[in-house]
Amino acid sequence: MFLLGLTGSIGMGKSTTAEMFVQEGCALWDADAAVHRLYSRGGAAVPLFAADFPSSIVEGAVSREKLKEIIAADPTALKKIEKIVHPLVGEDRAAFIASANADIVVLDIPLLFETGGENRVDAVACVTIDDDTQKQRVMARGTMTEAQFEAIRAKQLPAGEKTARADYIIVTDTVAHAARQVQLIVQDIREKRLNA
Repeated sequence: MFLLGLTGSIGMGKSTTAEMFVQEGCALWDADAAVHRLYSRGGAAVPLFAADFPSSIVEGAVSREKLKEIIAADPTALKKIEKIVHPLVGEDRAAFIASANADIVVLDIPLLFETGGENRVDAVACVTIDDDTQKQRVMARGTMTEAQFEAIRAKQLPAGEKTARADYIIVTDTVAHAARQVQLIVQDIREKRLNA
């Protein structure tokens, strides 16, 4: 089994690209989806947050909005939150890998390099696009202000640094071009890395 980390900054087309790997027969684990499961009613994170951050629980689930308010009021809370979430996400990822029956498992992790995740995978693929297109895509979603977008982008490694550290680069200028690059990456892994 080959573990491929998939990363890229906000608005680069990572979610769309991740689905292309699934179409090529890869198993896909999504870090954001794992956090969503952990935060949902009955999720493993709920009792831990109820104990440490009771105001973050709304209708039996962890509220991301309430967590943002808590972090805004107390910046040290972020480290405590990460101490709760990161081990649970790691367990979720390990369970997924253990149960996957694909030759290539793609781990979709937005902050892969920022969290040292490249040390837990066999190779890294990074999606990228120019800054203007990235901003246009995010603003077109209508889910955040320009200031919120810039704040998120500031927390992420610059795109150039991510691509320099990646084993594979996927330029997401068009869907067809991205799909072709994904096919070539999967082919390269299956021919050169899995049977090496």
